[in-house]
Amino acid sequence: MFVMESIANYPDETQALQRKLDDCFLLGGGTVEVEPGVHRVGGLRVRSGTTLLLRSGAVLKASRDPADYDILPKDAVEPVPVGDFAPGVVWQPAATRKTNDHLLKSASRWNNAVIRICRAHDVKIIGEPGSAIDGCDSYDPLGEEGFRGVHGISVHDSERLEFRGYEIRNTGNWAHSVWRCRDLSFSDLTILGGHDGIHFCSCDRVDIDRCTMKTGDDCVAGFDNEDVSVRDCDFNTACSAFRFGGRRVVIERCRCHGPGEYPIRNTLPKEDQISGSHGAPGAGRRTMLSLFTYYADFTLSVRHEPGDIVVRNCTLENAERFLHYNFSGNEVWQKGRPLSSIRFEDCEARGVGMSLCAYGDAAHPLSLDLERCRFAFAPAQAEFVRGAHIASLRLRDVSVEGVSGPCVRSWGGVVAPDAASLAGVDATVESATVPFQTRPI
Repeated sequence: MFVMESIANYPDETQALQRKLDDCFLLGGGTVEVEPGVHRVGGLRVRSGTTLLLRSGAVLKASRDPADYDILPKDAVEPVPVGDFAPGVVWQPAATRKTNDHLLKSASRWNNAVIRICRAHDVKIIGEPGSAIDGCDSYDPLGEEGFRGVHGISVHDSERLEFRGYEIRNTGNWAHSVWRCRDLSFSDLTILGGHDGIHFCSCDRVDIDRCTMKTGDDCVAGFDNEDVSVRDCDFNTACSAFRFGGRRVVIERCRCHGPGEYPIRNTLPKEDQISGSHGAPGAGRRTMLSLFTYYADFTLSVRHEPGDIVVRNCTLENAERFLHYNFSGNEVWQKGRPLSSIRFEDCEARGVGMSLCAYGDAAHPLSLDLERCRFAFAPAQAEFVRGAHIASLRLRDVSVEGVSGPCVRSWGGVVAPDAASLAGVDATVESATVPFQTRPI
């Protein structure tokens, strides 16, 4: 293995580290080590065949200046295709945006990050215990929502990637932003503060194992993904543990709990967003929104029918919702391809503040299975499930506390539940008498 020397004590550590990463790539690949200490950096690019190894005690401390991250257009070692540039394109709200260039073109300002991986293969970012990437809550007035800075790690069109062992904290936008990749492994990571923990779209064969996340936004997010597993993780959030869509997804042995230790940053005062402060103790909204919220917007064309999602042996404590699937039309993030099926096995949810929402699509109704699950609602709810267009509702050994009305309140197209050993609620369906309403999340 070709091992590069330490970068410690260079006056300009961004340039020094990038030079060593480039040399490593040009010499056929190997490992670049970062020795213990605080290393101040701007944008870096890791290339094919390269491992970036953060030794115990090594901290990459990110610049808060967005000008330090516009690196892809200047890259002479591996020039980015001109079609990936998005000059002058900045983030626009979903309701008004005309294109998605800021998301899909790798060299856009929105995609800037502390570490970039672009059109690469066989890349590893490895951290020994006590290593970290600190995003310093970077601020960009042209960024998402008018304040979000750069991502922690941003990846486009790459394969065979491993992310393991480091702590990544206080990133200006998502900790990991991954687009159109395959064969990804995330393991033994600690993700603190910032926004989404791991957000990936149009990716295949993704494993997430033994990660701890305490995020201000969603822990695991993305859609148009296939063959995904999430196992043995601990999720604390001020948003959703999962905002997700895909096919052949297994989520198991995860603990999901609120309220969030970190606030969702768009609820903090503007001065805190600019300065990178976390605000006064208890500042900002910290209520956890859901264990699982379905996700499929118009950003990408979803390749295959989403479904075959299994959530098993997971727990939820103190959140507004357990399941939030709402294709009624008022969810900006649920207007793409609808979900065909989801199953929950051996799950327990306590302190849930709202009924399950399962509003399917009329042309593609939902199949929902609950087996060996326990639910306790507080405050009490008028129904267990609020739904529409449910083609199959299978309930086996399900216990419900805190519901005063029927099993399902229907806005149309709901079959009678196939129930056995259902406790705490009758296996009945009642037609709704008022228009469907629920707060989008």
